[in-house]
Amino acid sequence: MAKNPKAAENRRRRRPIRKPPAAEAKASSADIEDLAPGPGAVPAVRAQLLRWYDAHRRDLPWRRASGGEEERAYAVWVSEVMLQQTRVPVVVGYYDRWMARWPTVRSLAAATQEEVNEMWAGLGYYRRARFLLEGAKQIVEKGGFPRTASALREVRGIGDYTAGAIASIAFNEVAPVVDGNVVRVLSRLYTIADNPKETSTVKRFWELAGQLVDPLRPGDFNQAMMELGATLCSKTKPGCSECPVSSYCQAFALSHENPSVQVTDYPRVVPKAKPRSEFAAVCVVQISQGLEQEVTDAKCKDDLFLLIKRPEEGLLAGLWEFPLVLVDEGKTDLLNRKKEIDKYLKQLLNIDVGRKSNVILREYVGEHVHIFSHIRLTMYVELMILKLKDDVDLLCTKGQDSTKLKLVSEASVESMGLTSGIRKVYNMVKAFKERRLSVSEKGQAPTRKRSRRLKQ
Repeated sequence: MAKNPKAAENRRRRRPIRKPPAAEAKASSADIEDLAPGPGAVPAVRAQLLRWYDAHRRDLPWRRASGGEEERAYAVWVSEVMLQQTRVPVVVGYYDRWMARWPTVRSLAAATQEEVNEMWAGLGYYRRARFLLEGAKQIVEKGGFPRTASALREVRGIGDYTAGAIASIAFNEVAPVVDGNVVRVLSRLYTIADNPKETSTVKRFWELAGQLVDPLRPGDFNQAMMELGATLCSKTKPGCSECPVSSYCQAFALSHENPSVQVTDYPRVVPKAKPRSEFAAVCVVQISQGLEQEVTDAKCKDDLFLLIKRPEEGLLAGLWEFPLVLVDEGKTDLLNRKKEIDKYLKQLLNIDVGRKSNVILREYVGEHVHIFSHIRLTMYVELMILKLKDDVDLLCTKGQDSTKLKLVSEASVESMGLTSGIRKVYNMVKAFKERRLSVSEKGQAPTRKRSRRLKQ
């Protein structure tokens, strides 16, 4: 699942966004040619933007990729997928580790989904990792990377933007790219005030980008456009005085002519849909392998933790988590949560809490709020330590599908790739046990701590 600049960075107070009527009509009805800032502007914009890029581009690992065109294409593909919804500083470390593990598309194609998920853990939007693996297998089956944007779009998970980036940067095809950074540059360059999410406006952006892309250096030009949007032409504090194409920027010119207009009025800000609220009972099930005193003191390192594999489709597809059950908003009290978890464990593993196991410890740990792009998930976390009456080795063979269950050691939980939300849950439980150990040594009653953390 990245990462917004703060409005407080502006030195001066922002005025309410006002759309200039003349500019809005112009952006809505004019032909592409009529939108250009002036005669001969396109060649000049290309030249000045490329000159700026050559002098100021950031030194990023995917830009240093060596080897042939296919190696370059693979590097561009991996980096562009990682950069979707994720900031560059975060991506650099993941990219380096990924390329060290799978340096070619063929090595990636031989990986398993679980290996890929573990490498991806923490980046969010896990569907991207699945598409990378599926796409790699498809490319290898076809004998190599497609070399054109239209052919690249046939690969699973590669859309218009990624296809254009790979085709232009790796294979020098004169193909445009349009991402959020490019939209911001084009909106200001041509004062496009229409809703940037509407289909007709998106089409206009692609047409303009296609008109602008340099025919001799398409890959560098596309990267220059993205670089400009990511650095100087930022959302809230554009560096117009340093911009290489500010003399051709209609928004910049209009802001000088009309004090009520700002460059940051473009593109139009479209309010995001409010994420829906969901609630879940999460039970960290610890299977005791030691003495009861060791377990309650959190000293036993031989205990096992139960993990459940999520369905192969949908949110966080194919990833491992602790037992989790969604509950209705009106049934988030402790009694109902325990009831739902007990029912889930009995269905899943035929564990009848209290009858086929001895409950050594069962306590509420705390609450964690995790924000996805479209869901605000409140997780109520409890720890349950069980001493099974049956052989623990038989546990994962009793469930409905043993491939979706596994018992792992504490060391494995510490090192394996978990989603940021599930990692937080585990850390909450770990801290809870450490506090319990600390207060028990002092002869005090343990206390609970609530945790609330927002994460994209």
